[in-house]
Amino acid sequence: MKRCVLGVILALFLVATALPGLAASTKELAKDKPVGKIEAIASFSGPMPTGVTVSRSGRIFVNFPQWGDKVDATVAEVKKGKTVPYPNEKINRCEKGDQKNCFVSVQSVVIDPKDRLWVLDTGSVGFGPTTYGGPKMVGIDLNTNQIFKTIIFPQDVALTNTYLNDVRFDLRRGTEGFAFITDSGANAIIVVDLASGKSWRRLSDHPTTKPEKGFLALVEGRPLYLYLPGQKPFPLAVGADGIAISSDGSRLYYCPLSSRRLYSVGVDALIDPAVTDEKVAETVKDHGDKGGASDGLESDAKGRVYLSDYEHNAIHRMTPDGIIETIAHDARMLWPDTLSLAYDGYLYFTVNQIERQAAHQAGKDLREKPYVIFRIKIDAEPVALK
Repeated sequence: MKRCVLGVILALFLVATALPGLAASTKELAKDKPVGKIEAIASFSGPMPTGVTVSRSGRIFVNFPQWGDKVDATVAEVKKGKTVPYPNEKINRCEKGDQKNCFVSVQSVVIDPKDRLWVLDTGSVGFGPTTYGGPKMVGIDLNTNQIFKTIIFPQDVALTNTYLNDVRFDLRRGTEGFAFITDSGANAIIVVDLASGKSWRRLSDHPTTKPEKGFLALVEGRPLYLYLPGQKPFPLAVGADGIAISSDGSRLYYCPLSSRRLYSVGVDALIDPAVTDEKVAETVKDHGDKGGASDGLESDAKGRVYLSDYEHNAIHRMTPDGIIETIAHDARMLWPDTLSLAYDGYLYFTVNQIERQAAHQAGKDLREKPYVIFRIKIDAEPVALK
């Protein structure tokens, strides 16, 4: 009997001492904390978007590349939550043999410092080879909604494996300004004289425009592979992608999609045809590891560079002295793609779940619609070189 009583007392003691621990286990466990306050301003239940840009008056434009989804209009304006083909339906429908006069597959739309819309057409459907007339830049006057200029790239500039990715402008140079484009397919920076329409390649197959050797991205905690029929999965390897211009126009920032490093090159050297490629390469600067792999880049008038981070659902900002700070981090930011700083003080960005495409998920499309345009208020204005 005595032994039994002692057993009961011991059992009660053990239960009493365990209660605090049991109570603690009912509390919510620590978890990843968001940074910044992002706001969804548009959503899409059709094809996935890549680019977004916002005019001075607040007009929002978006594009949908031909990557396998059904695309009715590759360029559109967002009006009252709906997409309207822009500048019209006809140009968004390519007839066979007429690709010079229509949009084939647009990767990027960008408002320039004069508040004009530029459409960057890859001319590539499903990342296939390009032919003359497909890869081009088209400028649209937002006051009249009419095209004012079309620049078709020659085949020694837009190669068969070229993929025109993103573009930035300095309109102070030359008579009408210059544009700078990343070629993420054939690994280069393409320079365009907007007055003459002439263009040329720079840093072609330079180590800084190519995917980093041995690079493996980790997205949503998982390795990012590309699955092709009959082949062993291999890490996604894409070259020069993000692009931004410094606030004084002296440096052009860029990064390969498959890398965690940020680079810049001297703009004076880029635009001078008399400067050799070797001399251009001498102006390249390695700004170091930026903490994550980026798709889109952006810059502001205070000399800061914005870095999307598709590995960590985040956007960072690099100060002029090289310090990196996080301005947005949210579980909903599944592959932040294009970054676009507008005059309303907001940084706009698309989120399109690229990592969940069937090509990266062993043939299973795991994307969950809708895709979203978010924005976040920041203390900055766009770079306006005009």
